[in-house]
Amino acid sequence: MMRNAFKMKLKAGFEVEYKKRHDEIWPELSAELSSAGVSDYSIFLDEETLTLSAVQKLSDNHTSDQLPRTEIVKKWWAYMGDIMETNPDNSPVCIPLQEVFHAD
Repeated sequence: MMRNAFKMKLKAGFEVEYKKRHDEIWPELSAELSSAGVSDYSIFLDEETLTLSAVQKLSDNHTSDQLPRTEIVKKWWAYMGDIMETNPDNSPVCIPLQEVFHAD
């Protein structure tokens, strides 16, 4: 099991909407993430900078690199594209974060 962390950027004024959409995450998206070996997935919001920091666990045999090719992930990106900074394909602009400390 490995931890993966990255940051994204929320557009101003969409803090409540972002949380609402994730509170109502689609069951088929959750299932796809789980099937790809993604678990213990959290996203934190820095309200001052609107930076979203995500942390997830990936199983040893994860296929998370295949998620961008799935229809449900593409649909989710389109759904979220109006409230986040995105790439031309609607994927969120994600910047990997380097782990510099961890304690259990």
